Amino acid sequence: MLDEKAAAQIDLGKKKEGEDEEAAEGEEGEQQEEQQEEQQQEQQQEEQQQGEQQEGEQGEGQQGEGEEGGEAKEGEEGEQKKEEQAEEQKRAADDDQLTPQSLRKRVNQLIESITYTSFQYARRGLFERHKLIVSTMLTLRINLKAGKLPKEQVDHLIIGKIELNPPPMPESLKSFLNDTIWACCKALESIPEFNGLGQSLEVDNLQWKKWYNEEKAEISDLPKAFSHLKKFHRLLLLRTMRPDRLTSAMANYVAEEMGDKYVEQPPFSIFETFSEMAPTTPIFFVLFPGVDPTPEVERVAAQYDITSFNGKFINISMGQGQEEIARKALLDCAVQGHWIMLQNVHLMQNWLTGLNGLEGYLETVYAKHHPNFRVFISSEPPPLPEMKIIPESILQASVKVANEAPQDLKANLRRAYAHFDQENQSEFKACLFALCHFHSLVLGRKKFGAQGWSRIYNFNDGDLTICANVLYNYLSKYDVVPWDDLKYIFGEIMYGGHITDDWDRRTNATYLRVLIKPELLQPNFSLGPGFKSPDPSRFEYEQYKGYIEKKLPIESPQMFGMHPNAEIGYLTQQCETLFSTILDVQGGSSSGGGGKKDDGVMTQLTLLKSTTPADTNLMDVTAKASEKTPDQIVCLQECERMNILLGEIRRSLEDLRLGMTGALNITDQMEALSLSLQFNKVPASWEKFAYFSRKGLAAWFNDLIERTNQLAVWTQEMVTPISLCISYLFNPMSFLTAIMQKTAREQGLPLDDMVLQTNVTAIKGHEEVTVSAETGAYIHGLYLEGAAWELGGQGQEGYLIEQKQKELHPKLPVVNVIAVTAEKKKKIGQYQCPVYVTSMRGPTFVFTANLNMENEDSDPSKWILSGTCLLMSDD
Repeated sequence: MLDEKAAAQIDLGKKKEGEDEEAAEGEEGEQQEEQQEEQQQEQQQEEQQQGEQQEGEQGEGQQGEGEEGGEAKEGEEGEQKKEEQAEEQKRAADDDQLTPQSLRKRVNQLIESITYTSFQYARRGLFERHKLIVSTMLTLRINLKAGKLPKEQVDHLIIGKIELNPPPMPESLKSFLNDTIWACCKALESIPEFNGLGQSLEVDNLQWKKWYNEEKAEISDLPKAFSHLKKFHRLLLLRTMRPDRLTSAMANYVAEEMGDKYVEQPPFSIFETFSEMAPTTPIFFVLFPGVDPTPEVERVAAQYDITSFNGKFINISMGQGQEEIARKALLDCAVQGHWIMLQNVHLMQNWLTGLNGLEGYLETVYAKHHPNFRVFISSEPPPLPEMKIIPESILQASVKVANEAPQDLKANLRRAYAHFDQENQSEFKACLFALCHFHSLVLGRKKFGAQGWSRIYNFNDGDLTICANVLYNYLSKYDVVPWDDLKYIFGEIMYGGHITDDWDRRTNATYLRVLIKPELLQPNFSLGPGFKSPDPSRFEYEQYKGYIEKKLPIESPQMFGMHPNAEIGYLTQQCETLFSTILDVQGGSSSGGGGKKDDGVMTQLTLLKSTTPADTNLMDVTAKASEKTPDQIVCLQECERMNILLGEIRRSLEDLRLGMTGALNITDQMEALSLSLQFNKVPASWEKFAYFSRKGLAAWFNDLIERTNQLAVWTQEMVTPISLCISYLFNPMSFLTAIMQKTAREQGLPLDDMVLQTNVTAIKGHEEVTVSAETGAYIHGLYLEGAAWELGGQGQEGYLIEQKQKELHPKLPVVNVIAVTAEKKKKIGQYQCPVYVTSMRGPTFVFTANLNMENEDSDPSKWILSGTCLLMSDD
């Protein structure tokens, strides 16, 4: 069997060799045939070239001297090409021979160019309030990467660290520092450059107080012991002691480190932006008051002979019923290579998304488009930061332009008055100018945050123009100006239609009451500090415009009826917003994970866990509350809510401890808690069971301990403290309602007829209260914003006065809250003052207090426009 198989394999091998030889012979024959064909083709080409050469020689004699000139020209061009090639070779050789120094210089130039180009591209689409945030992030990140700044110090700047258990503040510093600033100063001592800061503050307190009170502390001289601080370390000091000046100092720091061009933006150029467009890359304009991108687009289009007159530029203002028109126009323009501008797409939010909306139509036309096709889109920004009205795919594919106009008082007034033309009627001219001034005030007041308007309102130019039309119609039909009608229509319908908060509505109406009145037609009527209303009989349209430019004072809080401290609060909030935004964008601090961070979190966790108060024994407390009076019911409710919060704190801290030691897997909730501890923020899981507060974690936790201490005193005998800190209650209104219930029961009055009346005593501190109030209850823990309090003398009551500089939230003396019937409540000479839990205002409103003004004839408009209110927390 084996022999037969072997023989068969040999036969197969021979057969295969024979086939291979035949194939090789066939391939050789084919190659020979191909070579013969190639030789024949070469012979034909040579014969053709010889014929052309002979024809050329015959034509040379006929061309004459003109041919010689052409040859000379060709020779010159050849020499130029040779020179260019030589220069290129020389440059290439130079590049190959770059020294380390020149190479480093070249690389740095490239890095700088790429960095600025990227920053400029991003900045063009940013709102004004975000530009410093981005430039700050860029500067800090570059300096970190270059090793110029330690990561720990940058983290300290961004987070704003605070010492959890600082030593008591020296008495010499209490005249200008508060406990929070002192705790931040002690935390700053962990940085070598600030070693001994606390001692220096105590020893050189007069020098520090002088620096602290400087208007521009960022450029003022520091006390000698710290006069050597570099720019970055001055930022750390400002972050700790004068956060209101940090944004200005940060802009100076960015300019010094990166160059002025990172702070001062060049004017917007539509031609530069247009060069970045493509048929599939639209320009997306963000609309702002006083800025219309349409003329800019038309200016570029005119250079390419694209206008609305020849039908090559289609401009559609979006609104109801424009969907199909816009869709058809998009498809037509894409095919024909025309330009299209879709304006105000924010009015068509339902049409923007999906395959059957703008998002889908753009994808369709991008697939088949003419090379000259261009798309321009415009939209107003969303009314609230968390809202999203434009699909992300459209924004990502577009060149974004946010050419925001200045929003200062003069710019607003100039822009408002520019909406109108010449008018001869004196009453109309005076009222119109006052209306424009009112419009600029309500717009500019936004920058003061919650003290300006407790909620965000989108007042617009449409409100102004409609009010002007109403004004014109009324003055045309009436011989006497109907002042009350005008104020009602302007304040309650037009501008008031945006307003949802009753206290903001009062502010809006007060502006109209002091501006729109008969005295407006008299000479030298004051529209604001140092700003008189022009005489309408002597001023025409152009003169009014010139008056705005020359006579309007420099913008200040006083122009809005507010105290200068309002600007300090606004700038301080700007600082907090800057760094909180950086934290949110980065998803953490500038430094990565590591042992130091975990050690710090564990240390803080252990401290918080060990100092968390114990729960209140509800069974014992309930047993003590045998009578179940309104006060006792409030106490029981507060204890229940406090126990829930304390239980959540202990549970979450223990889970995180187990996770960090490896006993449990780290969850998202644990990670969020760890970040909150690291960044001095109150964890979201705690806030869910807590109360309104804007404090950092350290201050919030100390406040929590004080709240539990008050509950401990209250529950000992279930007797209400002589003076109760109303700020320490979860639900302060419940205690105030209890006062009304007790009074109604004692006097046999209907509860619905009872109201609260607040009588501010001459007792400055609650420690001085020795006996309970005869009626109602004593409360403390209230702070004034927008005003201060003058203590009453012998037999005299105190009253509201102007704030002191940099004293943002002066403490109110002890208040006696009583319940009276509505007709007996004091009204004359009283300012109806809203009381809020925090400076966030809005949803934290509790009740309305009544505060004495200086005399019975005092006008409450002063305190209304200054945003005066009471707060239950000094943020």
